[in-house]
Amino acid sequence: MIPADAVQALNRIADALDRLAPKPLAATDLSSADAFVWHADPDRLEPILAVNRVDIQLLQGIERQREQLLLNTRRFADGLPANNALLWGARGTGKSSLVKAVHATMNAERPRSLALVEIHREDIPSLPRCLKLLKESGRRAILFCDDLSFDQQDDAYKSLKAVLEGGIEGRPDNVVFYATSNRRHLMARDMIDNERSTAINPGEAVEEKVSLSDRFGLWLGFHHVAQDTFFAIVEGYVAHYGLPIATEDLHREANEWAVTRGSRSGRVAWQFIQDLAGRLGKTL
Repeated sequence: MIPADAVQALNRIADALDRLAPKPLAATDLSSADAFVWHADPDRLEPILAVNRVDIQLLQGIERQREQLLLNTRRFADGLPANNALLWGARGTGKSSLVKAVHATMNAERPRSLALVEIHREDIPSLPRCLKLLKESGRRAILFCDDLSFDQQDDAYKSLKAVLEGGIEGRPDNVVFYATSNRRHLMARDMIDNERSTAINPGEAVEEKVSLSDRFGLWLGFHHVAQDTFFAIVEGYVAHYGLPIATEDLHREANEWAVTRGSRSGRVAWQFIQDLAGRLGKTL
């Protein structure tokens, strides 16, 4: 017979352990929205009702990348095999804009066919838990990480490799992973060079670092655009938003803007259009 005071003590301990135990993940209804942001502390999917994106037809100079990503995403939406995609290259060239525009295009063709779930770079270690929720939901989803890269002393890339391909479970059939990065191999060049100079077997050390990008079956490169393409981009924005400016003046002002920024890209073009619209007293 256990004494009454001992039973009470055990009950208090059990209650304390229940309070300390992590709460079960709240079920997220993936039909409540078409876009979500994954938060890892605590684990949850936050619905996003208004996604910051531009129309896919306004993304000029990346027609080949656009068609390849559309084709891959269309296959995925149809339940056919599709690859994880790495969009790499110069900053401001439309990588993340293309992912969001492709998602919107697919849902326009097939209403509510795909969810877009953004995971932040710092939440990559929680990726298996996110995938578990997405798998249980059953809805097809693009898991999107913007500006993905890894630096020295950062081992999160090892867990990402196992999740994408190579692990026992791998990624669920209803999820495809799209990432953007300024780095082709997702690693800083000095990381790879340091491995070559300090490792006992430099070749194997470098392979360990660059093999993460091999988990992406589709590589799409983005580069700074030529002047003609840059002008085509700003002309497309001007026509779309009905901004009153002569073509000659538009080219002159856009070129001056690009020179002051030191580059020509979709982002620079959009920043110029915002400045132009503000000066003209127009809303976008």
